[in-house]
Parts: sequence; C-alpha cells; structure tokens
Amino acid sequence: MNSKLETFIDYVRLKNPGEDEFLQAVQEVVESVWEFYQQNPKYREAAILERMVEPERVISFRVPWVDDAGKVQVNRGFRVEFNSAIGPYKGGIRFHPNLSLSTLKFLGFEQTFKNSLTSLPMGGGKGGADFSPRGKSDMEMMRFCQAFMAELFRHIGPNTDIPAGDLGVGAREIGYMFGMYKKLRNEFTGVFTGKGREYGGSLIRPEATGFGAIYFIREILALQNDSIKGKTVAVSGFGNVAWGTVSKASELGARVVTISGPDGYVYDPDGISGEKIDYMRLLRASNQDKVKPFAEKYGLAYFEKKKPWEQKVDIAIPCAIQNELNLEDAKTLVANGCKLIAEASNMGLTADATSYAQKHIIFAPGKAVNAGGVSVSGLEMSQNSLRVDWTREEVDAKLNQIMVNIHETCVKYGTEPNGKVNYLKGANIGGFVKVAEAMMAQGIV
Repeated sequence: MNSKLETFIDYVRLKNPGEDEFLQAVQEVVESVWEFYQQNPKYREAAILERMVEPERVISFRVPWVDDAGKVQVNRGFRVEFNSAIGPYKGGIRFHPNLSLSTLKFLGFEQTFKNSLTSLPMGGGKGGADFSPRGKSDMEMMRFCQAFMAELFRHIGPNTDIPAGDLGVGAREIGYMFGMYKKLRNEFTGVFTGKGREYGGSLIRPEATGFGAIYFIREILALQNDSIKGKTVAVSGFGNVAWGTVSKASELGARVVTISGPDGYVYDPDGISGEKIDYMRLLRASNQDKVKPFAEKYGLAYFEKKKPWEQKVDIAIPCAIQNELNLEDAKTLVANGCKLIAEASNMGLTADATSYAQKHIIFAPGKAVNAGGVSVSGLEMSQNSLRVDWTREEVDAKLNQIMVNIHETCVKYGTEPNGKVNYLKGANIGGFVKVAEAMMAQGIV
C-alpha cells in the first residue's frame, strides 16, 4: 500500500474507531479506485473520496413498544442516509439483534456504488433496528413496525428516501410499516419498495437479487466462452436471495447442491429443484432460520454447524450475510476446483478471502452481483410513479438488461493489461465515476 493511500485509510480509521465492517468496505473500494483517483486530479481537489466516506446524515432513535405480555420493550432504530448525489436515498431496512451503526454504514456505503452501477437514479442509504423477529408473534411484529415507523416517517419520502426490506424484514413487515406511514402522512405514495402486489409492489421483486446474480454470472461465463449449464453450485442461506439464486440457476441448467442456515447446511447431490425450491419459501415463511427440517423432509445429508464451502463445486455463491466466507473457506474452494466465487450477499467474503480468491480464480463482488434486488426496487419506483403495472416478462427483461450493462461496466473499467477482468476494480471504479461526476456538478454541498 503506498503512503498516500495508507494515510487516507488511517484518516478514515481515526474518524470511525471500532467500525470494522465499515472500514473493511471503505478500504476495499478505496484500494480499487486509488490509481484512477490519482490520475484525475479534479476529484482530489474537490475531496471527493473524503466526502464519499462521510454519510450525509445519520439518524438514531428510540423505539419503545409493548410485547404480548404487556411489558414495555425498548430498541434502537437507525437510518443512514449516505449519498444522494444521483437520486433519493435508497436501501433496505434490517432487523437483527446484533445490528450496529458500523454495519449500516458499510451497507449504505456499498449501496451508493451498487445503485450507481444500475444506472437508475438512486442514492445510497440503509436502516434498521437492533430487534430480533425470532419468536415474535404477528401482533408483536405489527406493534414494533408501527413504533419504528412512528419516528422514521419524518425522514423518508418518495423523493427523499425510499426504504425496502432486508434481513428480518419481508413483505409482512413492509406492509405494517407502509400502513403506518400512510396513516401518519395521509398520503399513498411509493415510499417503500418490496411492497405487496395488492398495493403497488412489483412482480419478481422477492427473487430479483438471486435472478440478477445468476444473470451476472452468466455474463462472466459467456466472456470465458462458457455456460452455467451443467455447473455444480454451492449456495448459502435459504431466504429470498438464496431462493431466487437456486430457482434461476436450476432453470438455466445448473445443479445447486447446498443451502444453509445458522444451524448448518444441507447437501443434495441431485440438485435442489422443483418442489424443493418451493419448500425453501415455505420454510422461511414459517419465521424460522433452520435448514435441518429441509434435510429431514427430503432425506438429505445435513452438516450441523458447518458451512457449505467444503463441498466440491464449480461455483460458490454466498447469499446470507457479510463476511460469511473466510480465508480458509476460500482456500478449500480453490483446492477443490472452484472456478468462480460470486457474492450475492453484501461483502460476503472477508477481506483476506477476497484477496486470495482474486489471485487464484474469478471473484465477483456483491455491489455488482447482487444489484438485481435494488434494480427491481428501482423499477417498482418507476411503476409507482407512472401508475403502471409491468408484466413479469417485462420486469425480468429489464432486470436482465441492467445486469448485462453492469457486467459491461465492470469489463470497461476492470480489464487488466493481460486481458483478464478484475471485477472488483471494475465495479468499484464504475460505481465511483457516476457518483463523483454528480457530486462535482452539484458543488460543495
């Protein structure tokens, strides 16, 4: 690392002590764009990077609510409005007991570049609460969502900040929050994406992240004169992202052999397809996070407290949570012949795992691979604004084209002198340029 780059990283570290996830995300982006940044002094003179790593606004608030036993509970809510240079803040809401400001800043920072890559007019943001949905009744979920929205409604709007779902926040939770927002503001607007079909939601939004990931992987392989058909794939998670990934991969002829949860992973040598994919959705809809019942239902091998990366596969697609695939996992995958790791989760690999994967195989980062979800959110916003309802085929075709365009951007900015594509560099520079140019045009604000 050269001295100027190291000085900049130290500057960010001193301003954000203890925020490891955020610092990891910043370092990954800054290292990728640094040479490009130095070659364009107009960005340096305007302190674009210094401004980019600082959120425009961080909102923290108390969320008091009453559980079914009549006891008052108190949680903490957040919204990080990171960058609005190319559009209103856009990013999900996450409910997780270990949620921290560091995680939300990392996610909001990543979202800024991801949204830029889609070419849609969306800035970056993220929010949530240190609340666990596990074991909560439907009424408790409703009361918590309404209490959360009783404060957040002041800070969001269809032209200001448009949240969506994320970990712990699905269609039910979005419905409760949207209903409360509508009541408090006395207006029906497209302030949320991921809404139910009955009140403005878009077709294929739940599966869009997974679909987009497979479309992106298909483009990577096509550039290698290869195809996803016949490939063996390891997937982690079993929520919407994993479900969409498994569905589209299976449809295109791949054989997905794993899904996982916090309890362990399931191995299916024949490939997860057909009714097994449908059961994935039912399992998650039951509001639990274990995959052992899946293994028991279909008589499959279940590996308790283990991760799927020990299996021999052609492609690995982490779909669960940040830093879920570490250096040892990456080494095992490479040793077993894996040719491609694509992050469908946000920052699914640890920093050292990313570095190792880049040296040995093709690595594709989350801000490019998993941009399909927010892309269809953007398409949902368009449908709401136009008061139209596109068909499944129309939305899917638009999503596919967006992912093709993102891949082209990565190739444009990431092709090395030896002809190989550095997808991490390409995604980061491609996302950076649009945001940087918009910030330059708008002055020092």
